[in-house]
Amino acid sequence: MCLFANFPYANTIALAIFIVASITDAYDGYYARKYDMVTPQGEFLDPLADKILVSSAFISFAIMGLVEYWMVVLILFRDLFVTGLRMAMKKRGFHLVTSNIAKAKTAAQIGIIIFILVIVGFKGIPIDWINPIIYFVQEMRIIYYFTLLVTIFTVLTGISYIYNNRSAIRKFLA
Repeated sequence: MCLFANFPYANTIALAIFIVASITDAYDGYYARKYDMVTPQGEFLDPLADKILVSSAFISFAIMGLVEYWMVVLILFRDLFVTGLRMAMKKRGFHLVTSNIAKAKTAAQIGIIIFILVIVGFKGIPIDWINPIIYFVQEMRIIYYFTLLVTIFTVLTGISYIYNNRSAIRKFLA
């Protein structure tokens, strides 16, 4: 909501909210595993919360004209497809292996979101050294190219996920 609000420092507040949400989400999962408090509800809700957090940011950026819609569609499709496949297979007793590359994908997505929020959040702040940085980022289309890299990485992790779990997926489909 803060991204679309029209009050001073609304975008900076959006940045702070996103960072706090990302950190608390990471710690929640960490402590649940560390203290063996993982529950079926948590296994379902934690990845869903991640997807909602990341998806809402990318959709907002597309609406604002900061990110291309086709990139957002690919990112959302990969994440929803893999999450849906994981849930459907788990319901029928199949287990899919999540790799470290999927965690790197989430980190890359959160990284580009924070980068975009920093650029958007610092626009209009009257600090002399910030404006040349924002101008450089806009002129060199840094957001576009970073998001393109994250989009490609996201799609590749989806392909890798399917490939690495191909035998379980075949059994599920049979």
